[in-house]
Amino acid sequence: MSRAAIRYAKAVLSLASDKNAADVVNNDMKLIATTIDENVELSQVLKSAVVKSGVKKAALTQIFPNINTISSGLFNILMSNKRIDILGDVASKYSVLFDELNGKEVAQVTTAIPMTSDLEIKVLAKVKELTSKAVELENIVDESILGGFILRVGDKQYNASVSNKLNKLKREFTLN
Repeated sequence: MSRAAIRYAKAVLSLASDKNAADVVNNDMKLIATTIDENVELSQVLKSAVVKSGVKKAALTQIFPNINTISSGLFNILMSNKRIDILGDVASKYSVLFDELNGKEVAQVTTAIPMTSDLEIKVLAKVKELTSKAVELENIVDESILGGFILRVGDKQYNASVSNKLNKLKREFTLN
């Protein structure tokens, strides 16, 4: 993520906070980030040097007709500064900064299969050891870990995956 994206996200959060709209703008930013992430064509249009600014602006206005004026103002600022290509990064960073401001973190839990309620209880117990903040769980399914889970909260990681345990065993056997 570029420094510019971080600066824009901080500026938008500051403005939204001043206008008591940080919550609403956060919902917009989550929608924008997800839409750009999941839509390759939109991402390519925003990054394209060939597509004119007016077309990009029209596309964004059509795709996001009901967003807050602060969010649509971000489109205008990025357009005029020829940085609309970083819109997705700005939106993602805004949500991260918003969560930090509100004492909330997102914990990424990687599992081989979708999380069961039993595993969720175990993971939440581990999360309490790693952080005192309120945490929202995000489940990522990756069959290559074979079983167990990998938990990432902020810059801390706890790896309780079967593939990790097998790799440890393999290293122990090759050392002896």
